[in-house]
Amino acid sequence: MSEASWVLHVDLDQFIAAVEVLRRPELAGRPVIVGGRGDPTERAVVSTASYEARAFGVGSGMPLRIAARKVPDAVILPVDAPAYTEASEEVMSALRAQPGAIVQVLGWDEAFVGVRTEDPEATAREIQRAVLERTLLHCSVGVGDTLIRAKNATDFGKPRGVFRLTAENWLEVMGDKPTIELWGVGSKISKRLAGLGIRTVSDLAHADEAPLAGEFGPKMGPWYRQLGRGDGSAVVDDTPWVARGHGRETTFQQNIVEPAEIEAAARELLTQVLADVAAEGRPVVGVGLKVRYAPFLTKTFVHKIATTFDRDTVIAETLKLVERIEPDRPLRLLGVRAEMEMPDDAREGHTPTRGGW
Repeated sequence: MSEASWVLHVDLDQFIAAVEVLRRPELAGRPVIVGGRGDPTERAVVSTASYEARAFGVGSGMPLRIAARKVPDAVILPVDAPAYTEASEEVMSALRAQPGAIVQVLGWDEAFVGVRTEDPEATAREIQRAVLERTLLHCSVGVGDTLIRAKNATDFGKPRGVFRLTAENWLEVMGDKPTIELWGVGSKISKRLAGLGIRTVSDLAHADEAPLAGEFGPKMGPWYRQLGRGDGSAVVDDTPWVARGHGRETTFQQNIVEPAEIEAAARELLTQVLADVAAEGRPVVGVGLKVRYAPFLTKTFVHKIATTFDRDTVIAETLKLVERIEPDRPLRLLGVRAEMEMPDDAREGHTPTRGGW
């Protein structure tokens, strides 16, 4: 067998919960939930849950109070971002230490690794061993001939396993799955696909382009069909990822409704965002506002602005969006965002699937 190029997707198993268990070994085997400030009486959501907690139906994004209700004896811990960042950096260092590996970091707990090898499964197992030896953390590895196939393969390997998805077995493994199980297809897109009679991955892989282009546009329509086939880029790009913008948001423990209170909250968030932007040294080209009205209706407003380094301009343009908040309607969440000018050598595309990165 000769060497070939492979994409490996490395995904840490229950990463945040696993880091917490390493710090508190007595929690091993217990249902652990991490979210907010660790207080289920406050408004916050689950960041992650251990497999023991997931068995009760707890998942990321679930309100903490509901998670606590599902698992009354769960250990609920506050989010400790610096600890997870430190652990993540150790994992990525272990990946980069692999001979000939190209590492494209996707987040705290996952990365693509490009390798040339005769036996990708053996390489995957070596990566698992190296990560475990360096960090005491377990990971699963998806083996693929494209980024998309490698990413989807990982789900079949969890926990602590290795699974291969290529052009040869893609439809055999994925064909009967609902489209929502594809990386890059969420609930809204899957519903729109169902409106076209496309419910499974196989349906999407064999769909006519014309209806897809009519529904999603001339670029995204064909892209979704490509996604259904698992096709796309096989290039792992280690160009450092550059943030397009910075945002901060806050969930109010009590709804707020007074305009002065809303503006004060927006200004406080802007102070944090502008500090993040200043550290980047790039000008702002757009601003955004996210509001969640009680009980749970979310609206997002965005606005392009003339390229500027001026703080007062960014604040003024954001406050124009604040004026669009419906008066006398209680708010439970407020978020602000500043989009920045991208450097010429930045990696293009928002995700590794769209546009292939």
